[in-house]
Amino acid sequence: MATASSSSPLLLGKGLPPFEAITAEQVNTAIPELLAQLHGELNQLEQRLEQRLGETHQGGAQLDWAEVLDPLHHLGERLRWSWGVVSHLNGVCNSAELRDAHQRQQEAVVAFGSRAGQSAVIYRALGQLLEQDQSLDATQLRILAAERRDMELRGVGLSGAEQEAFNAATAELARLASDFGNHVLDATNGWSLRLSDPAEVAGLPDSLRELLAQAARQAGQEPADADATAEHGPWLLGLDMPRVMPFLKYSARSDLRATVYRAQVARASSGELDNRPLIERILSLRSEQARRLGYANWAAVSLASKMAGSVAEVEQLLEDLRAAAFPAAQQELEQLRAIARRHGAPEAGDLKPWDVAYWAEKLRQESFELDSEALRPWFPLEQVLQGLFGLSQRLFDIRIVSTDPGEAPTWHPDVRYFRVLDGSSGAPLAGFYLDPFSRPGSKRGGAWMDECLGRSRTPSGEPVLPVAYLICNQSPPVGETPSLMTFEEVETLFHEFGHGLQHMLTTVERPQAAGINNVEWDAVELPSQFMENWCYDRATLMGMARHWQTGEPLPEAEYQKLLAARTFMGGSATLRQVHFALVDLRLHSVWSPDCGQTPDQLRRAIARTTTVLEPITEDAFLCAFSHIFAGGYSAGYYSYKWAEVLSADAFSAFEEVGLDVEAAVVATGRRFRDTVLALGGSRSPAEIFEAFRGRPPSSEALIRHSGLRGA
Repeated sequence: MATASSSSPLLLGKGLPPFEAITAEQVNTAIPELLAQLHGELNQLEQRLEQRLGETHQGGAQLDWAEVLDPLHHLGERLRWSWGVVSHLNGVCNSAELRDAHQRQQEAVVAFGSRAGQSAVIYRALGQLLEQDQSLDATQLRILAAERRDMELRGVGLSGAEQEAFNAATAELARLASDFGNHVLDATNGWSLRLSDPAEVAGLPDSLRELLAQAARQAGQEPADADATAEHGPWLLGLDMPRVMPFLKYSARSDLRATVYRAQVARASSGELDNRPLIERILSLRSEQARRLGYANWAAVSLASKMAGSVAEVEQLLEDLRAAAFPAAQQELEQLRAIARRHGAPEAGDLKPWDVAYWAEKLRQESFELDSEALRPWFPLEQVLQGLFGLSQRLFDIRIVSTDPGEAPTWHPDVRYFRVLDGSSGAPLAGFYLDPFSRPGSKRGGAWMDECLGRSRTPSGEPVLPVAYLICNQSPPVGETPSLMTFEEVETLFHEFGHGLQHMLTTVERPQAAGINNVEWDAVELPSQFMENWCYDRATLMGMARHWQTGEPLPEAEYQKLLAARTFMGGSATLRQVHFALVDLRLHSVWSPDCGQTPDQLRRAIARTTTVLEPITEDAFLCAFSHIFAGGYSAGYYSYKWAEVLSADAFSAFEEVGLDVEAAVVATGRRFRDTVLALGGSRSPAEIFEAFRGRPPSSEALIRHSGLRGA
């Protein structure tokens, strides 16, 4: 055990982190040491800038970029690298020890960020750079404007007791966000249901039975009979997505679906894990922060750094989508009631939320003769990856190469590291980690892309190539059977890889605007949603969909069914996103502790026009709405739909030239790489989109892709 924290791998500050060598103890020793160094370096930077500002005031040489932005970036990057590793491991290898260490150090990390973000001398130096008569390029001007805006939003204009209160609230919000996420993880992991009667797994596909049986074995609930199989049980159900979602879709037992659904929507809403007090405190603190900054509400603070110009503009987009989707969703619900009646189901007259996924799957199978579970054998992970990489080579002229085990440090045996090379020259461009499988005990749910390394240069001028984390939670291998993906899991992988492409293929030399840095939040989903469209492209899909045992391609009839089913339940899907976005927006624009209703009551009022089935009494959805209470989407969940307008329109550029016209597709793909993927945050998203598309964005393609035209 090292006694000197200076030997900690957390202080490297560069390169691929040695994940498996990092311990909770090192977090508690290295992070304070790092922060002490950074505070010292920040002091020195402030002193130099104070002196230089005095010299320029006396007619001396003007400030230059290298004096201000470069040292500021390197300060921020050292903290981002070290604390980023800790936060990453907390998400993918969560343990009681690591969680405690993360919580212990978080306040000091937030405090340093507040101090740097509120440095008056740095703020003045940025302002002087903007005002000076010198040849700053458009990227530099955009970075400077964003840096000053962000400092203003971090309270640089406050002073005295007001700034102290602002900083205390910032630190408390960080703690609350961490607690919120941990409560959701613990509540998800803390619920299970043991099934032992074969009648309790009626309707479940073999793959799900095997997964539930594997979960039972791993939990020490295997039967004494060593010859027992997934056919005989026991089976252990949990609330992680690979188990709960297919159970709700396929279980023939409405009573068990109800039990599982109630547990799912009530997560983190009772006992020690109750997130409701945290929700009210988070919302109240955000509202107070907004007032301190001179904004009417937190939504206005959020929109200050986004494409959307105002709350009213976002409300209008959501209302346009709601008006189109609501009648379609009502029709879809009637169709579900009708099929339940045809099957003589007792619940037909009073369909409940836990019945929706089950009868939707029945309707999908009858309408399109498409059984989504039956398609799994055609989507083994390795073939899906080859299809994704082949598409990326075709469109963007890159080559992706898997590394050998041990060539790059990893945090779990499931994790793989890939290199990205230029397709023409073979030059290295980037790298990425892929962590594909669900691990309910230690890995938070969902899927995400995050930054391991960003494109930049070291202080000595050496280039740093970008490296991305790509995290999914798809069905793991079971026994000798590889990970067989649902089509939805295929779409999720393509989505996260789209984020990764924008991070990895940037050509911007200024790190503050490279990749996804400085990209407005409501445009950051453009490349990810764009990539999802290719899952329906014939060449892409048919090229990767081959049966894992026989090698047979996906039958043409199944492909046609997938296409036909693309907009199935499209009204309900759109309405669901509108509901989430509107709840988020209004919680952050109209809710207050003295408004006369709880956040849940506000959500239920909104549900009257944004859902077609009223939320059940136990529904505490907000208690697990991690996107807005533990993630970065507060007053920004609408970004998914906002960016979907951009992504659908971007894909329509390929449709217009003809998806089967290879030369035109390749040329359009290169243009997409050279604009959307390459330019990152160096220009406004509107400018970059027009550079690719030749015109401003239109919502026409999204309406068409969603199947809502004329609804």
